[in-house]
Amino acid sequence: MARRNIARTKVRSVLAALGIVIGVIAIASLGMFGLTLRYQLTENLGDIANEVTVEPNREDVRTPRAISRREVRDIRRIAGSSASVVPIQQQNLPVSLDRGPPSNRFVQSVESPAAVYDAAEGSIPENFRSGVLVGQGIAAENDIDPGSTIAINGTSTPVRAVLAPGDSVGFLPSENAIVVPSSSFDRRGYYRVIVQAEDGGAANETAMALRERLNERRDRFTVDDNSDLADQIGQTFRALNLFLLGIGSISLLVAGVSILNVMLMSTVERRQEIGVLRAVGFQKRDVLKIMLSEAVLLGIVGGIAGAAFSIVAGMVINHFILGDATLAFRPGNFLYIGLAFAFGVGTSLLSGLYPAWKAANERPVEALRS
Repeated sequence: MARRNIARTKVRSVLAALGIVIGVIAIASLGMFGLTLRYQLTENLGDIANEVTVEPNREDVRTPRAISRREVRDIRRIAGSSASVVPIQQQNLPVSLDRGPPSNRFVQSVESPAAVYDAAEGSIPENFRSGVLVGQGIAAENDIDPGSTIAINGTSTPVRAVLAPGDSVGFLPSENAIVVPSSSFDRRGYYRVIVQAEDGGAANETAMALRERLNERRDRFTVDDNSDLADQIGQTFRALNLFLLGIGSISLLVAGVSILNVMLMSTVERRQEIGVLRAVGFQKRDVLKIMLSEAVLLGIVGGIAGAAFSIVAGMVINHFILGDATLAFRPGNFLYIGLAFAFGVGTSLLSGLYPAWKAANERPVEALRS
């Protein structure tokens, strides 16, 4: 009966359902947009939340300015076999990239660079003893390819590989990195040691253990971990998602007003029909059920259509932001689609309550006279 009654006022019903469709699309799409931004940021940060950085305490004049090989062995022992320990040497050296006058640049040495970098061009030797690795940003600016030669500290050195963007060691972006073998630097020690743990929780535990063991007598080292970075990102994007969902909810509120209007007009136009139903024995609750069924049916139809269009919108969003439309089918996205659908049906139900109550309380005699 509810479907038949809706079909009698097709134009008004379609417009009311269209409001629900738009509201559902707005809520689901904005929620998926926030989730996609969060996913992209997490991917761009890579494993930084799993990293622990160990540096000499440079505020303490009694502390050496470098980390010794023995101290690196201590760090490896404390971090355990499941963690990857990457010692870094760094110096500011004169570098000539395009056969012009040299300029000072940070040059770093990383033990086993193949474990922490990927090559965009060329290859990174497993046993890195000669040559240099150059970041893609520097290579593009200076027309450098594998096989080119650059001068570091007055010595010509062949380029073995151009590093792929996105990878980093600690806070040093690979786009601007110049990496040389550890044998190129003196043996005075390391500028920094990066410990890569399995996850943020393991990084937090490792950082606590390193602080306790390395700084047992005095604060010789600064140990920083980014394990709380993921939580901070999560909190920020949860607030952003709530804001976006609030904007989308406005569309559903407008749709609810539209359904309220449609149902009220339907109640006025069908007073005689309602009077007949009451006269032949329909109770108030029966009329209430009929009117609410119509409102809920509008919400369900609009919700289903909105959910379908939301999936398409999610595929478009993920295609343009992440380059992979299939990421729209992540479980988190379906959570927003389900929430938007439930909100749409709930809005329709609430919007139909007053018209249904008004219709159910019509007096049969007065309704038949109208």
